[in-house]
Amino acid sequence: MTNPLLDAVHRYTATHGDPGGLALTAIPGLATVCATAPSGLIHAISRPLICLVVQGAKQVAMGAEILAFGAGDSLLITADVPIVSQITRASVAAPYLSLVLELDPAIIADLAGQMAAGPGAEGSPLRVEPTDAEVAEVALRLMRLLDRPAAEPVLHGLLLRELHYWLLTGRHGAAIRRLGWPDSHAQRVARAVAVLRAEFARPLPVERLAAAAGMSLSSFHRRFHAVTSLSPRQFQKQLRLIEARRLMMSEGMSASSAAFQVGYESVPQFTREYGRMFGAPPVRDAKTARGIAA
Repeated sequence: MTNPLLDAVHRYTATHGDPGGLALTAIPGLATVCATAPSGLIHAISRPLICLVVQGAKQVAMGAEILAFGAGDSLLITADVPIVSQITRASVAAPYLSLVLELDPAIIADLAGQMAAGPGAEGSPLRVEPTDAEVAEVALRLMRLLDRPAAEPVLHGLLLRELHYWLLTGRHGAAIRRLGWPDSHAQRVARAVAVLRAEFARPLPVERLAAAAGMSLSSFHRRFHAVTSLSPRQFQKQLRLIEARRLMMSEGMSASSAAFQVGYESVPQFTREYGRMFGAPPVRDAKTARGIAA
């Protein structure tokens, strides 16, 4: 029996994917991923999203929490959090395939208000559940819409709203509602995270971040760590190191240039912190990633 969503994701990624297997789409926040072999560890600070795996398997860790999931499962991330992911099952004959959608808090807030749904209970920002049939069905219609460029700008908003509705009424619903709840701790922390993402290369006093969140310093520190599992300084450091690695791997920038580009004033400090995060100093890590003997 064929799987129409698997076929649609595979076909789109084969046509539009970059060398790393990522295919962005014309629909805001929607992308597909394909991998023909298990991956190494991938460090990122994720945005709130839903990832529907249609073939293969993956593992995601946040601190000591590790989640393994595969075809037919959905990974939900409800906050900007640091994750380490790894594709664990993929081959040329049966590649890892997934569809990823960034969640829209405005849509969630509007729908939750119409549904008279209160916020869900606090919990881990990472969850894995079997994909609801309604979610998979709308995801397929979104993929098919990409083949209709004249219709896509007109209809994608309606389908994104429908997909968010089925997510809210499905297995992930209680966790997703927290994203759209007005003035929740998650929403306040998200305002500070937006400042960090936009200005991570600059010195950012924690007082400014707390003001952006509308919290006292003590409350901000406590809530920021509860949502992201990091302190604001640690969060900024990881943003800098992840961007520095991207500059080295994707743009061929030297380690020292990348360090200064992301806001480091000391190359030795950058080298130490890079090695602690990625397991190797920057020059050796870049050579290994490019398949060059160090």
